[in-house]
Amino acid sequence: MFEPNYRPAHRIRDMQQLPYVVVENPHIKDVYNLYYNAFDTFRKVKEIKTLDDNDRLCEIISNNLKKHLTVIPKLAMGIHECEGLFDAKEMDRFMNTILKSRISRRVIAEQHLSLSETYNSPHFSPGAKLSESDFIGEVFIKCNAKSVIESCAEATRKIARSTNAPDVKVPEIKIEGHLETSFPYILSHLEYIIGELLRNSIQAVIDWHSKHGHPEDEPPPIEVTIAEAPQHATIRISDRGGGIPRQELPYLWAFSKGPHSQQRLANLGRVPKMAATMQELHIEDDLGRADLKTPPYQSSLATLTSRPPDLRLGMGLPLSRVYAEYWAGNLDVHSLEGYGVDAFLQISRLGNKNEQVITRASMDAV
Repeated sequence: MFEPNYRPAHRIRDMQQLPYVVVENPHIKDVYNLYYNAFDTFRKVKEIKTLDDNDRLCEIISNNLKKHLTVIPKLAMGIHECEGLFDAKEMDRFMNTILKSRISRRVIAEQHLSLSETYNSPHFSPGAKLSESDFIGEVFIKCNAKSVIESCAEATRKIARSTNAPDVKVPEIKIEGHLETSFPYILSHLEYIIGELLRNSIQAVIDWHSKHGHPEDEPPPIEVTIAEAPQHATIRISDRGGGIPRQELPYLWAFSKGPHSQQRLANLGRVPKMAATMQELHIEDDLGRADLKTPPYQSSLATLTSRPPDLRLGMGLPLSRVYAEYWAGNLDVHSLEGYGVDAFLQISRLGNKNEQVITRASMDAV
């Protein structure tokens, strides 16, 4: 049996323990069936002994990754439709558990596909040193914070220009601090988090400036500061977009409820698949992955970031925090209502003593 198969089995158990009325929701039921079918498929996979066996396994993994692109929107729609039928805190706890487990499974699956692709590449050199390679599977060894922020800034500003009126001025994004900071990281995850934060800030500044600024003035820039420490790096994104309304703050990290939950439910219906990365960011033809390669499968994140800014799903911040915390980091937001927002993303250097392997292992073993 394929080793990570116990993980979907545990998530199946989690869904079975939900109230019956929740499990019978058509969206939750669809997710349950996806997990059950994945478990049934992988339990029939025999021990991998040859390269041909591995090729067949890669095909199974790739097909399952594609099928599970519907999981996030279906889960979110099911959670919204079940609002009031289940305790909101318990529902958020369920969402956090199932999403973190989903990250761990997809990381393992995508890493296996990527390493297999590298091995089968005509340019593969078995004796290559670590310093000679930019990637080990999906892990970008030399992930430069400034470069990632610049590529995400360019992409999100292009989206803002394409989805707002032609005469709308898009704020500049200034980067300062320790500009040489780099660390090993899965690039698509970092791109997603940075992309979501920048999209929120850009649209907030545009909206605030249109109401309170002078039409001839440039909107205030978004300032991004990079700070490097021995154990971690911190990225602060500061905007002057008016801050977050006080009535929305209690629901900032919630998946299941909020003042705009019904509108977000309708918006989720317009996003049938959601992988959640910057790599499908193609509002214009010239926009593609911000990293250096395009895998033959759809990676762990995607159309969340390619949606128009006016299509609010209410998942950007909580899902970004799930990704940050999975990699032993943190995401926090401080709002000054009437002025702006400071978002702080702390990134632990993968492989150091701060990496929370025990936390992830215990979560997967639940």
